[in-house]
Amino acid sequence: MIFHKVQLKNGLQIIAELNPHAHSVAVGYFVRAGSRDESTPVSGVSHFLEHMAFKGNEKYSADDVNRIFDEIGANYNASTSEEITLFYGSFLPEYIETAMELLSTLIYPSLRKDDFDMEKKVILEEIGMYDDLHSFTAYEKSMQTHFADHPLGRSILGTVQSITDLTDDQMRQYHADHYLAGNLTLAIAGNADWDQILELANKFCADWPAGRTDRPIDEATPEKNAKVIIEKGIQQQHIMQLAPAPAAQDPLRLPAELLSVILGDDSNSRLYWKLVDTGLADSAELGFNEYDGSGTWLTYLCSDPELTESNLQIFQEIYDDVNANGVTQEELDRAKNKIASRLVLRSERPMGRLSSLGGNWVYRQEYFSVEDDLKLLESVTLESIQELLQKYPLGHSTTAAVGPMASVGD
Repeated sequence: MIFHKVQLKNGLQIIAELNPHAHSVAVGYFVRAGSRDESTPVSGVSHFLEHMAFKGNEKYSADDVNRIFDEIGANYNASTSEEITLFYGSFLPEYIETAMELLSTLIYPSLRKDDFDMEKKVILEEIGMYDDLHSFTAYEKSMQTHFADHPLGRSILGTVQSITDLTDDQMRQYHADHYLAGNLTLAIAGNADWDQILELANKFCADWPAGRTDRPIDEATPEKNAKVIIEKGIQQQHIMQLAPAPAAQDPLRLPAELLSVILGDDSNSRLYWKLVDTGLADSAELGFNEYDGSGTWLTYLCSDPELTESNLQIFQEIYDDVNANGVTQEELDRAKNKIASRLVLRSERPMGRLSSLGGNWVYRQEYFSVEDDLKLLESVTLESIQELLQKYPLGHSTTAAVGPMASVGD
């Protein structure tokens, strides 16, 4: 693996981890813009823009974009989170010029009013579809409650009202404010030539407007709160609980990831053996989510409503035990092996390396090879876990519940 980095005059950062032995190449534009960067009147505009990107520009129509990607056999898509909008594709190395031109087209689409009006209907249908997913509703409500009065509490999809009221002029203004070259990172992984990458980046990106928007990243300080949504027609109770955890820039993020695997992985974790394997719950998980300046422990329970309270008590007993006594060396070693296997297996494909490569750069301005990641993983000790638990104990400050029960937990 050979790592390269450069910054164009307009502020666009370009990073590449090149491997001449790979059989494909992956390219992604990481835009530092997501729901936390929106204001209430334009809630959901980042995700809406992700859709609008595929509508094309003056040179390529929407049909052209999708047709040409298909003609070169590319695997391409986009995603929007609270903090990043990502446009990416993987393809054979001989098609890199075509693919980079198309991906660059996605960053500066025409944003035509006719396309905007048509896609608004699609977004509203998508909101309705997600409203029917009870686990997603619980997640949305837990984030809004936990991060009340904090930008991370804003919905990625927006609301029916905010999307209905959104205008194409508001979208164009948001795009002009946030899709600046200094807010973008172009990441490449796999089999490509660095000189050609620079040539193409200058060809397609050098004229993009310079600048960078500020993003306040003060750590959230949530108050204890609960939100219950009664859905009498469903058979299961969905519980999401959030608590503060390390931020993306915190060295404790890796111990947090390991601890979430030990306790809450979807197989062979403490919660799995105690609740899922025994048939007490359909799902019982602990996740760790890292953001700019903040992080969360995310507890998820899906079970029969009558078992909810007793299952939550089991969660709390496990958390109390770990907060007081930590975990065992055997558990830590097993979690390290799990994560190491996932890292190595993912790294065997350029597309698997792209998100790690770009994410590390966007959040920390650092490059970690697979070997670096494995060394960092191995450096985590039981003392690291204890330091983590002292600063960010397991538990919950926020609870959101969707299901037939009128009240849940404390």
